[in-house]
Amino acid sequence: MIVDKIKKRGPSPRKQVNNVDIQVGKWVSCTNCKEILYKEDLKNNSNICPNCGAYFRMHINRRIESIIDEGTYKRFNLNIDNINPLKLEDYPQKIDKLRQKTSLEEAVACGTGKIEGENVVICVMDSGFLMGSMGTVVGEKITYAVEKAIKLKYPLIIFTVSGGARMQEGIMSLMQMAKTTEAISRLNKAGLLYISVLTDPTYGGVTASFASLADIILAEPKAMIGFAGKRVIEQTIGESLPEGFQTAEFLLEHGFIDKIVERKELKHTLYKLIKLNK
Repeated sequence: MIVDKIKKRGPSPRKQVNNVDIQVGKWVSCTNCKEILYKEDLKNNSNICPNCGAYFRMHINRRIESIIDEGTYKRFNLNIDNINPLKLEDYPQKIDKLRQKTSLEEAVACGTGKIEGENVVICVMDSGFLMGSMGTVVGEKITYAVEKAIKLKYPLIIFTVSGGARMQEGIMSLMQMAKTTEAISRLNKAGLLYISVLTDPTYGGVTASFASLADIILAEPKAMIGFAGKRVIEQTIGESLPEGFQTAEFLLEHGFIDKIVERKELKHTLYKLIKLNK
């Protein structure tokens, strides 16, 4: 394969292909069609494979760039850090390494911004940080964002991607389900719009709490959404499940989400929903 050939080259980190100078590390393989893609081409296509249309996951910064008007995003700076209730020796080190690797403080970033001129509070989760798991910091950031939306009277938008509660924080992570749910309840009582955008994958405690409590629930195409995985459910109930039963398309058909929106259409769709609900 071309990637293997690149890796075997000597000290020169470049390869000439079709008169284009390509650096090692500028390639990525599509997990769906196996096509080798230029990362820059992928980025310019909204992290969608130009060959087969498969969706790649997005870094928090890239997601915010694609949704929020340029120069309007203001992050909430919360001086909080992770806890280690189970006294796991490697957990603090793992968090530090992930912060260096991803340039993220945690699995979610929250702040204010504008979508085509409309003010919003926005939260974006990232699967690159412990699979977007919800620990105490994630729960606190989501709750703080909800409270700011109530105070500012702004619509709330949350982009989810998560494997569920963070097992390294034990029962404290599970408590974030109740905490975020109660905050969303107060937002609802205040009569403010909340839009949840489910991306691949959204599972566990996130699905079972704030992700499913929105006024309007959108999803990206073919996103996997659920509480437990298919194998776990089948082993528990002793029955086979329908094909694709946790895909966004299946959930739309059965009334669990309101609309599937192509990534390139998300910003304008959110704008129209905000305008309709003013």
